[in-house]
Amino acid sequence: MKRMLVAIDFSDVTEDVVQVTIELAQAFKGEVWLIHVEEPEPDFVGYEPGPQYVRDTVAATIRLHGRELHEIRDRLAAEGIEAKSFVIQGITVEKILTEARRLETDLIVLGTHEHGLFHHLLLGSVRDSLIAHSHCPVLVVPVRKA
Repeated sequence: MKRMLVAIDFSDVTEDVVQVTIELAQAFKGEVWLIHVEEPEPDFVGYEPGPQYVRDTVAATIRLHGRELHEIRDRLAAEGIEAKSFVIQGITVEKILTEARRLETDLIVLGTHEHGLFHHLLLGSVRDSLIAHSHCPVLVVPVRKA
């Protein structure tokens, strides 16, 4: 487990994912790549790029998540862990799998959420898709119950 790709989605499970990552990286003296995948730009009818306020909002969100991801990277570095971080845009599962292969990772780490059956049937599950299609093991960190 020398190379880990850690998918961060800034949800209620993010802190647990970071803690597990710290423990694993210290135990295995591994490298960590933190990734956050933003949704693709919304499609608009025609060839125009879409309303400016939508593009501005998307850009502001990407910048915010980039700063938050850098803060997590700096936290790992303070723990003696070699970490890099990046934000990319696209379809979540595709981007995570592409980057995991490109970086030749030994493990993908991500958190899981408790969505209802309707959500799962309608949208599927990033977790399930990663497990089904990954070239390496996938560690799923659950939300802790209070």
